[in-house]
Amino acid sequence: MADNLESAIDEVIHTEALTKVYPGDILAVDGLDLSVARGEIFGLLGPNGAGKTTTAGMLTTRVIPTGGTAFVGGIDVVAHPTAAKQVIGVVPQTNTLDRSLTVWENLYFHGRFFGMNAKTSKAEATRLLEQFRLSDRATVDVSALSGGMAQRLMVARAIMHRPAILFLDEPTAGLDPQSRIALWDILGELHTDGQTILLTTHYMEEADELCDRLAIIDHGKLLALDTPANLKRSVGIDAMITVSATGDLDRLASVLRDSLTTATKVESVDGVVRVWMQQLVGVLPAIIDAAEKQGFTVTDLSSTEPTLETVFISLTGKDLRE
Repeated sequence: MADNLESAIDEVIHTEALTKVYPGDILAVDGLDLSVARGEIFGLLGPNGAGKTTTAGMLTTRVIPTGGTAFVGGIDVVAHPTAAKQVIGVVPQTNTLDRSLTVWENLYFHGRFFGMNAKTSKAEATRLLEQFRLSDRATVDVSALSGGMAQRLMVARAIMHRPAILFLDEPTAGLDPQSRIALWDILGELHTDGQTILLTTHYMEEADELCDRLAIIDHGKLLALDTPANLKRSVGIDAMITVSATGDLDRLASVLRDSLTTATKVESVDGVVRVWMQQLVGVLPAIIDAAEKQGFTVTDLSSTEPTLETVFISLTGKDLRE
């Protein structure tokens, strides 16, 4: 009983059979069961259109579920949306900063809106600008900020009222690599301070770098849920080899399937042959030799260790970026 109580206290997001059907019988989210623990960075990973943003929308009260239940910070988001908004911070995909205010004012008035007194809101706005490396931009209009700076300011604004959970929807989409890494550093600092974060992303590297646990989603369905390391181990291979060649690739796949005894799977898909190997030693020359003996010309050959992309391919048969 004590263990169950402790688990309930530590759980800050809980959904059961969460479902969203849009007009036209478009099933965006299909019976999603999730549990997010206090203090973790939890990721929803999947391609565009997988249902990630709709899921985040339901958890943040912006989208009304068709079925199922969702609790955030112990609050039923459908029954008590106003109360739920008090315990969440949201950074949407689009820039929602107030362009009529300065950088500092965007934070100050957000704090006032959430009930902070003037003294506290001033102090918090100044502190957050320093933490988010924006102090030198305090008095400028937000329209003068770069994309990366604007995104950092939106994150600072979202945590101004110290929410229990911070939601980030594709937080680094459209950012250059330097801005992306700078935002990763900020999120890492927030995580170290104990902030619970749920983010949606279709960037494998981002999910791998930031998330304690990941839910892989496609077509609104939960396909897998675990730590990034465990997900990559679950594929059960040392490498995935991609073979580009001339000729009938279905026949080439059959040739390689017969000749490579340590291959766990060989398939022709998307104009290439993918070979899933338990061990890599000597395999690349063996592939070329087997292919050429049957009249194929190998035009490209690449090998990658298991990644989250590999996991997604193994679950769906298609690339994450599709």
